Amino acid sequence: MAQNNTVIIGAGIIGCSTAYYLSQSTNTAAQSIHLVEASEELFKCASGFAGGFLAKDWFAPVVAPLGALSFQLHRELAEKSNGRERWGYSSTITSSLSRDSEEAVDGSGEDWLRDGTSRANTAAADSSISGESQDQLPPWLTTSQEDTVEVISSKETTAQVDPLQLSKFLLDECLAAGVHLHHPARAISISKDTRDDTLASIRIHDAINGVESNIPCTRLVLTAGAWTPAVFKTLFPASTYSPPISALAGHSLLLKSPRWTPTTQSRRTQACHALFAPDDAAAGFAPEIFARRAGELYIAGLNSSSLPLPDRASDAVPQPASIDQLKKVAELLLGHPEARESDLRVIRESVCFRPVAAGGRPLVGRVDDGRLGGVRTRGGGQGGVFVAAGHGAWGISQCLGTGKVVGEMVEGRETSVDVGGLGI
Repeated sequence: MAQNNTVIIGAGIIGCSTAYYLSQSTNTAAQSIHLVEASEELFKCASGFAGGFLAKDWFAPVVAPLGALSFQLHRELAEKSNGRERWGYSSTITSSLSRDSEEAVDGSGEDWLRDGTSRANTAAADSSISGESQDQLPPWLTTSQEDTVEVISSKETTAQVDPLQLSKFLLDECLAAGVHLHHPARAISISKDTRDDTLASIRIHDAINGVESNIPCTRLVLTAGAWTPAVFKTLFPASTYSPPISALAGHSLLLKSPRWTPTTQSRRTQACHALFAPDDAAAGFAPEIFARRAGELYIAGLNSSSLPLPDRASDAVPQPASIDQLKKVAELLLGHPEARESDLRVIRESVCFRPVAAGGRPLVGRVDDGRLGGVRTRGGGQGGVFVAAGHGAWGISQCLGTGKVVGEMVEGRETSVDVGGLGI
């Protein structure tokens, strides 16, 4: 019988979070965990190019326990491993910009991402906010007399990280513990134990050496983001099931501004700032701006469902028209109003493909054997096929909670919070 090796396909921040918590468990040997990543460059998609905004209570009821757990784990991990310096963890004061006296945008709940509205409408009422003060407003924001800036979440309920640095930290911790990384490598098929038809191994193709090899596997976790349905179809071609996840492209800019430096943070609050603007502040989308502790400003919110998903994350290419549109909005909201020339410096232009699940909630759970096209798996924490994908724009915020509960599922243990409503 095959050993209880765990193969995690997709070494983005969800996959690395899962490997991280599994490798810390006394029930799973780190050396029995394998991360498989097809992209030539690690974290060159939603994991590395995301905004890194964290929220405690901006989620629909079915997702709320996972969101709160993950927010807590982010804070604990940052305190334990000096996340403030290593991946820019910072408490964040979050504001909403309105161009008139009305609320910034209409629409809320789980559909905001597909509808092109602002996720600021999902923010829970924060009773700890007792009015505005100058240090609570973004020092880098350019406003006019018609603008209203309202603080909607305090530094106790929102935070910020550099997702690329957090992803690298999690992977480094996994590798130091003994987790195996296969990269760049693609999962191409499965093998079954001939005695009972249960999942026994995963066959991968090494893109560098051009060779194929088998990894013993009884526990399989699919964390390939927007590529999860394609991976599932490759490994289980006889199945009629497909994880209901689609790709939504999102462009972003990473900027430098003289109005935001590492010393700009308020001495009293020691917090960063996040801003959500309405979709009438620019043509056709609701801008999101996040300030990072290292002195960077991240602007995004321009999404497209028509941009095709590339074969690999490293093949994604930003669209010039979308980048130009973001630059115009950046000048409007971040530029110096009296400067003849822009004092904003672009340090990265990027596009990533967010995995969006049907209903606006992530898929976190075990796939029933009846959906595997004739493949059986062992029970009782000894085997199974699991999916953790479809987090939309909340992958960074919910990554640690997802990794923890998926690790618990893989081991057949009770999960830290109830995620039954997110099952397959």
